[in-house]
Amino acid sequence: MTRWGILATGNIAARFAEDLRLVPGAELVAVGSRTAETAQRFAERHGASRAYASWADLAADTDVEVIYVATPHAAHHQAALTCLTAGKPVLLEKPFTLDLATSTEVIETARAADVFLMEAMWMRCNPLVRRVCELIADGAIGTVTSVRADFGVAGPFPPEHRMRARALGGGALLDLGVYPVSLAHLVLGVPQHVRSWAKLGPEGTDENTGLVFGYDSGAVATLSCGMVGATGLTAAITGTAGRIELPEPFFRPGGFTLHCSGAEPETVTAELAGSGYQYEAVEVQRCLAEGLTESPLVPHSVTLEVMALLDDIRAQIGVSYI
Repeated sequence: MTRWGILATGNIAARFAEDLRLVPGAELVAVGSRTAETAQRFAERHGASRAYASWADLAADTDVEVIYVATPHAAHHQAALTCLTAGKPVLLEKPFTLDLATSTEVIETARAADVFLMEAMWMRCNPLVRRVCELIADGAIGTVTSVRADFGVAGPFPPEHRMRARALGGGALLDLGVYPVSLAHLVLGVPQHVRSWAKLGPEGTDENTGLVFGYDSGAVATLSCGMVGATGLTAAITGTAGRIELPEPFFRPGGFTLHCSGAEPETVTAELAGSGYQYEAVEVQRCLAEGLTESPLVPHSVTLEVMALLDDIRAQIGVSYI
C-alpha cells in the first residue's frame, strides 16, 4: 500500500483524491492546508485520517510516503521545497513553477536529496496519448510535419482571480498553454525557432496567445491558448503518410482517429475511468516501487525544456510575474 498525502484543498486536489480511489494499492492518509478548517473539511470529504494546518506538518508525517502538491502554481516552488527537504517524494502539479530558475532549483533539491520528483503532466501518462506516441514511433503517419492544438476558455474572470493576477502567475500561458506546448514537445521535441504574440490584459498577463514553433526538420507547430473564448480543445498531428486527430479535450481524450494514406480512417477508443488523474498516480507508485527518482514518462529534462520554452514565450509577449 502506498500512503499518499495531498497538499492543498482546491478543485484539482479534490479530483485527484477521487481518482486515487481507482488506483490499486493507493491510500489517502493525510491532507495539508493553510488552515485547520479547510484541511479538516477536505479530509472528511475524501476519507483521509489526518488533517494538518501547515505544509510542514504534512511533510513531517512519517506515515506519508508521497505527497501530491496541488496548490495554485505560484506556490508550487515553496510547497515542493518544503516536502523535498523533509525527504518526501513529490508529484508536483503543472506548471512545475513560474519559471526555469525555480524549476531548476526544485529539481536540483530533489536530486541532491535522492528523492523522487515528477511533474503532474497527466497528459503524458494517459493511455490513449501513450498509444498515439507508439503509433508515431512505429511510423504509422510517416515523418511528423505539423502539430496543431488549442486550449481556450470563455471566462470572464475577475481581476483578483488567479487566472489574471500577476502575483499568482496568471494568464493563459502557464495555466492552459502548457498543454499545447507540452503536446508539441512530446511529438517534436524542442523547437529551434519560437514566435509568439499575445493580447495582454490590464493586469499585464496574457489573455489570448498564439504560438508558432519551427523545427530544423521542416516541421511546424501552431498552438494557441486564451481565456476570452472557448475553443474546441482539439489537436491534430500530421505526418507524411497520414494524421492523428485528438478530440476534445485533447489532453485527456476518450479516443482518437488515425488517418493513413489509402486506408479508411480508424477510430480508437477506450473507457477511461474517473477524471484521468489516476494514471499519473499509477506511474508514481510504479517508480517508487522500482526505486526510481524520476519517471521515464515525465523526466526532469522534459520539465525543464518545457519551462524554458514558456520562459522564452513570456519574454517575447512581455509577461513578467515580478
